[in-house]
Amino acid sequence: QVQLVESGGGLVQPGGSLRLSCVASGFTTGNYVMSWHRQAPGKERELIAYIIGVSGKTRYADSVKDRFHISRDNATNTSLQMNNLKPEATAVYYCGARHSSFPSVPDHWGQGTQVTVSS
Repeated sequence: QVQLVESGGGLVQPGGSLRLSCVASGFTTGNYVMSWHRQAPGKERELIAYIIGVSGKTRYADSVKDRFHISRDNATNTSLQMNNLKPEATAVYYCGARHSSFPSVPDHWGQGTQVTVSS
């Protein structure tokens, strides 16, 4: 059974850092596009970063470029390092997985982890 579980969310002050983790079970991520998305209250879910398993290629939304870093730590763990967090980063963060070498809408989603940036 394919499952994704996120962890690492919490409350952080503006300018602080958090590291989110996504653990996959039921598959290994080498042939998947792993992605991180977020959904703020009243807004649509948005893609913020992805990594292509077979190539390691990464891409970021302009809003997080140079501050966030996605990595495939091992066969089942994908992380998102978030630095210099801003209040507008407050959202539920979701991990996604797509069985492909091309990024598109994930086949599988995690349950989400809340990130709150506030002083």
